[in-house]
Amino acid sequence: MQNLTFVEKIFWAKCGSIVFKKPHIVLTHDNTASIRKTFEKMGGEKINDPKQLLVVLDHNAPPTNAKLATDYQAIRDLVKEQDIPNFYDAGSGICHQIMSYHAKPGMIIVGSDSHTCTAGAFNAMAAGIDRTEAAGLWKRGETWFRVPESIKITLRGKFPKGVYAKDLSLWIIGMLGSAGANYMSIEYHGSGVKNLSIAERMTLANLASEMGAKNAVFPPDEVLSDFYGEKVKGVWADEDATYFRELEINLNDLYPLAAAPHHVDNVKAVSELKGTKLHQGLIGTCTNGRIEDLRIAAKILKGKHVASGFQLLVAPASKEIYLQAIEEGIISNLIKAGANILGASCGPCLGTGQGIPADGFSVISTANRNFLGRMGNKNAEIYLASPATVAHSALTGEITDSREENSAAETYPYKKQQSPTIFIKAGEDRKTGGIWDYSDVDHLNTDQMFAGNLTYNVLSSDAAAILPYLFKGFDDSFSDRLQRGDILLGGENFGCGSSREHPAVGLAFAGVQAVIVKSVNRIFYRSAINQGLFLIVDREMVENYHKGDVISVDFQEGSIQIGDRQFPIPPMPDKLRQIISHKGLVNWIRSES
Repeated sequence: MQNLTFVEKIFWAKCGSIVFKKPHIVLTHDNTASIRKTFEKMGGEKINDPKQLLVVLDHNAPPTNAKLATDYQAIRDLVKEQDIPNFYDAGSGICHQIMSYHAKPGMIIVGSDSHTCTAGAFNAMAAGIDRTEAAGLWKRGETWFRVPESIKITLRGKFPKGVYAKDLSLWIIGMLGSAGANYMSIEYHGSGVKNLSIAERMTLANLASEMGAKNAVFPPDEVLSDFYGEKVKGVWADEDATYFRELEINLNDLYPLAAAPHHVDNVKAVSELKGTKLHQGLIGTCTNGRIEDLRIAAKILKGKHVASGFQLLVAPASKEIYLQAIEEGIISNLIKAGANILGASCGPCLGTGQGIPADGFSVISTANRNFLGRMGNKNAEIYLASPATVAHSALTGEITDSREENSAAETYPYKKQQSPTIFIKAGEDRKTGGIWDYSDVDHLNTDQMFAGNLTYNVLSSDAAAILPYLFKGFDDSFSDRLQRGDILLGGENFGCGSSREHPAVGLAFAGVQAVIVKSVNRIFYRSAINQGLFLIVDREMVENYHKGDVISVDFQEGSIQIGDRQFPIPPMPDKLRQIISHKGLVNWIRSES
């Protein structure tokens, strides 16, 4: 085959194909405890290839309650029982930073976390999956991949002073939108790529999931060879490869940006937000918790002090980075400036550990998501920005440009009509004759479907326990009135956000007959299949529904009747159809054993 993109070469198949492959690495984290339960439901006893696994305890490290602590110990026991060599206990670091010690060019990497795409910085094909699929990999060693279309982004020039990889990431997200690269592969090309360090590439690859992409990848060039200390070969696209879309960006033209509440693609120039009152800042996470990020912040804060009443949190991405920061005097400088140094974990970003903001707080963070309630309090607002912007803002207590005081006042050009974060009001009935109509709700995210702070709670231990909390905070009447055979209609980018499979688990357990949406987030699509939840992506179907219409689904005939119109059910590859007909991956794998 010729004219191939990176992913077409990795999977050796043209885009649109479904292939089964054995990943080189299967990453799991705190959800390893629940993955084990699913693995056992599949009939699993001995993990197919323990060397394939990478297990990191990071999302709630150290554990914040007895249930989590017990789960952590169960994971340690599993690692010992199954002789899993690649295990990192609590405090070691965030899984995507730990991955940098294992990823190699040309690898296929999957992980039960949506930001597994970070490893694309190392010329690996890296993508997020859900925990059920991870359990299937423990059992069989392989999983299915749909070969995506690709977007080519060509970079020229180099960053001006005060501009960083986070600003470039936000520029692209704002340009494409949070679903603009849905289920696609992003390739970074051009002379500007050589001016990006591995840390900067990790930031860019990490944020691919925030534009809906399956993965993002960088070439196996001299920068990567220097990182490994030896010449690397890797995999790269043919010069004449065919792309879905091509973009070119001159890095010299960029300026500091921030994502305003409550969407990552609500991008504005920092100068547009200048003076916005802030109460809290966070520097860290898998997006910007590397030593380079801490150096930037410490240099800005050295000899100064954060604004009165402002709380600055700093969480290094790994123990190694933490130790290096101590040795370089960075930690001392940060503490003297008034920062609180946290352990290497995901807690502040997810809202499951230290750093939950108070009611009415505005937070500026280097993290990757700013959904309402993302940090553990839906009565707070989150802005996303670079470590430099966060550090400068910490000194003033308001959003502050990271460049000189007399910097230009820019206006970000790619303004998008922002879909408001919708909450169904009390007394507003979205259910008519067994049909839940959320067709006007775009970007319904997994945090709204099942709150992040419940993800590792006892409440999420099984499907029956998940059900009462489905859509709580979005439509409080949903879980109480959901019945077997109901149908859901959804808008654009349905199920965006994390790799959290709990919504799909709960909907499938409840016996939802079908979910019909205008467009869907990639990981939710996989989760729906893995749970045997029948999901149809068809804009015309959704737009042709009118309140009071009867919807009937005929799986045998492959058609759906909406009012007086009939629509064909889109065809599906045989193996995926088998998974759905068996009511999910667990049953299908058990039947194949």
